[in-house]
Amino acid sequence: MWKRRLSALLFGTAVVVGLVALRAADPYAVRVARETTFDTYQQIRPRQAPESLPVRIVDIDEASLAAIGQWPWSRQDMAAIASRLTELGAAAVVFDILFPEPDRLSPSTILGSGEDYDALFAGALAAGPSVLVMSRVGTGIAAPGPKAGFAMTGTDPLASLPRLDGVAAPLPLLAEAATGLGVASLDREGAGVARRLPLLWSNGSAPLPTLAVEALRVAQGVSTLVVLGDASGAPTVAGLRIGALEVPTGPSGDMWLYYRELPASTYVSAAQVLGDDHAQLAPLLAGHIVLVGTSATGLLDIRASALGEAVPGVSIHLQAIEQILTGTFLQRADWVGGIELLVIAASGLAVVLILLLTGPLVGLAFSIMIAALATAGSWLAFSQFGILVDASFALFAVLVVYAAMAFFRFAVTDADKRRIRRAFAHYVEPSLLTQIEADAGLLKLGGDVRDMTVMFSDVRNFTALSERTAPAELVAMLNRLFAGLGAAIVAHLGTIDKFMGDAIMAFWNAPVEVPRHARHACEAALDMRKALRDLNARHTVVEPIAIGIGISTGPALVGNMGFEARFDYSCIGDTVNVASRIEGACKTVCYDILVTAETRAAAPELAFLAAGSVVLKGISQPEPIHLLVGDAELAQSDAFAALTAAHEELLADLAHAAGAGAALDRCRELAMAIDPRLIDFYDASANRAGDFAPLQSVA
Repeated sequence: MWKRRLSALLFGTAVVVGLVALRAADPYAVRVARETTFDTYQQIRPRQAPESLPVRIVDIDEASLAAIGQWPWSRQDMAAIASRLTELGAAAVVFDILFPEPDRLSPSTILGSGEDYDALFAGALAAGPSVLVMSRVGTGIAAPGPKAGFAMTGTDPLASLPRLDGVAAPLPLLAEAATGLGVASLDREGAGVARRLPLLWSNGSAPLPTLAVEALRVAQGVSTLVVLGDASGAPTVAGLRIGALEVPTGPSGDMWLYYRELPASTYVSAAQVLGDDHAQLAPLLAGHIVLVGTSATGLLDIRASALGEAVPGVSIHLQAIEQILTGTFLQRADWVGGIELLVIAASGLAVVLILLLTGPLVGLAFSIMIAALATAGSWLAFSQFGILVDASFALFAVLVVYAAMAFFRFAVTDADKRRIRRAFAHYVEPSLLTQIEADAGLLKLGGDVRDMTVMFSDVRNFTALSERTAPAELVAMLNRLFAGLGAAIVAHLGTIDKFMGDAIMAFWNAPVEVPRHARHACEAALDMRKALRDLNARHTVVEPIAIGIGISTGPALVGNMGFEARFDYSCIGDTVNVASRIEGACKTVCYDILVTAETRAAAPELAFLAAGSVVLKGISQPEPIHLLVGDAELAQSDAFAALTAAHEELLADLAHAAGAGAALDRCRELAMAIDPRLIDFYDASANRAGDFAPLQSVA
């Protein structure tokens, strides 16, 4: 047992170690599950809406395209938007639109002379607090230097920032005119759900701010951004200070986005800004950071948010600005991952131990409790402290550990069942064993009185045989003997109750019903006789082995006998006692298989000969007994019919104390052709004359 438990412990530990290693490797599937969990938390509890924040979006929507014309618009329109927003008192005018090429609608471009709309737009940008964007495009044009100044504390974290190897940047004329220049790319991958926003990028020589950071800097009139390095001296980012605002970040300078549902009032149509009644927008835009972006479907600036919605990319920058202004942040520090690994290891090992010490039901309850605690702890950390703790992998780990241990337990139990079945098959015929497995109620506790056939078998002169045989050889001989005799019993649907030294006890019609159980028992006895003959022929022994078999049929109490901690499936009653006693009577009767009258009556088609009656110890009345000579084929033979007639004549003579010489000689003569063992019976019959009177003939 301890070896098995040790194997289970080692197996479970290996599974836990494998899961911890998988989590530490953090493959794509694990990251997706983790981030999807965090998305779910936001969908359940989105960021609370602030009462009022100075952030708006001027949206180039479907209505604007219908009013102004198809995209791209002329830079003259862009200049008009910039100028009007400045006039309306915008704290910062932020264009989330790329302007990498000259305006193709400008008269100077079309005619070669006339007004330059790019210059017009540049003038409008220069006239107010404006911000333009550049976007990551893989490799190509190098990113320009930042417009903001940078001050750094601690070790230079530039190497830890995401790299901009190539960008789509605004025209130099426009870039120089703008007050700020930020990166519009929303994440490192550039696709999928926007969950984290890099606040800083690297062009290889200097940091570059993201669009949200640059918008806040320009709105505050701050010239320098302060990058807060890691306090331990690692070349990573711990936070970013934007004027009066401080933002905690991840090691690479990114910020987890925490979304909320944006009301319709967040958006102002660009058509309204360009319309004649734009002055009424002053209360909505004055003192606000105004982001100019697009939501029109055909302009391809639609992204997926953690709330499971498709939203304009410009709205994601607004969400980031709101988070910074309200100080509402989600954090996932480095130590969180370490805590998760410890939780996975501890909970996994706990499940392994609980399953080993208790069982699958308690283990399941414990696993569910661990999963509930992990989920509750993760949710509490998110909802109360804004800390992102992953519960998904812990749930997965607990499920895998429980399933693995349950499978291991099942495999071991199944192997045990197969081993026990193979062992039990030596005692019960396989078809009976199949019925027991299908209906466990057949092995119910307690006793049940039923009609049964019981057999006892014993080796003759075993004590003397054991004195003349070496112990090792004696054990080998008994094993060979029991193998042959037991196989015959099992083959005829019998149940071996026990081996008692050199004896065997078996019974029929329990634990499952066996039709014609008396005949099965008798045929098993005949096959045991054949098996013994073959054993004596194959193996050289000091002297041939002989056995006696007694069979009795009648009611007996069968069931699980004993007490709760230790019991044995067996049978008791007069039928059992009679079978044991008539097996002992084989020595007196001088024949190897004796049965009761009830057994003979239950299997009349077999070859039986009456053997008178014997006085059995513990039985008040003499017990009629019969010789089991052979099978049904022998019973139908002419030779046995002749022997039966002579035998009945002999018994009649013995019953009336008449001379039995001629009848006895006739029986001996006929017996030689059928079973020479009958000679010994007839020789002993003369000394047992009193056992045959009075004799009731059995047909």
